[in-house]
Amino acid sequence: MGNQQAIRTNSMSLDEWQARVDLAACYRLIAHFGMDDLIYTHISARVPGPEEHFLLNPFGLLYEEVTASNLVKVDLNGNIIDHGEDEINPAGFIIHSCVHEARPDIACVIHTHTVAGVGVAAQSEGLLPLSQTALLYTGLIGYHEYEGLALNPEEQTRLLADLGSEKQILFLRNHGLLTCGRSIPEAFIMMYYIEQACRMQIAAQAGNNVHLPSKDVQDLAHAQAMTGLGAPIGSREFAALKRRLDRLGADYAR
Repeated sequence: MGNQQAIRTNSMSLDEWQARVDLAACYRLIAHFGMDDLIYTHISARVPGPEEHFLLNPFGLLYEEVTASNLVKVDLNGNIIDHGEDEINPAGFIIHSCVHEARPDIACVIHTHTVAGVGVAAQSEGLLPLSQTALLYTGLIGYHEYEGLALNPEEQTRLLADLGSEKQILFLRNHGLLTCGRSIPEAFIMMYYIEQACRMQIAAQAGNNVHLPSKDVQDLAHAQAMTGLGAPIGSREFAALKRRLDRLGADYAR
């Protein structure tokens, strides 16, 4: 703890350090649940404060290597504020910077390329309301057409149009999943359950006709989920999973 405290007090606010610890934990949890893709895909978090900076992973690190102190802080123009020798994934900047700029309500953005996520994103009907899990955040889901590797700044306008002002989840057609949370725990739990819903859909479609609940029940399940069952969405789960990381000896908080 002594080294962690020194890193935090000498160079940044307590709020930024906490955001770094939670974001590093989020990287480890995405890897823990098999949602990472070698050194690709990315998770960002807004740095608390008026500067409109956000944090990304250094390009080239596995998710299991990301720590609170090696995250890279950048501004909305792509300028690296610290860790000047580190690089960031240019596709990560294209996707994440526009969301953070256009949606001040969003604190964290997660992007994945999982087999199940891409499998459902490539289906013309997208995510079907065939499981309780698929209904949790159904009112917050949009779709964005594939335009090749996310290296074209002009795509940002179209991505933001598909996200809109209220959606928090995008199925990136033929590409993957994107979740946006008002907190790091919220973005994580939305990604966890959307990924689970995609796996359930692929399993249910294995040669079977699927049964869908009524529209009234679909709407009810979504409304129930959005209450958070008495706590901010994802907060209980994220805290429990950080305890799991700690028991496993993960060094994310250094």
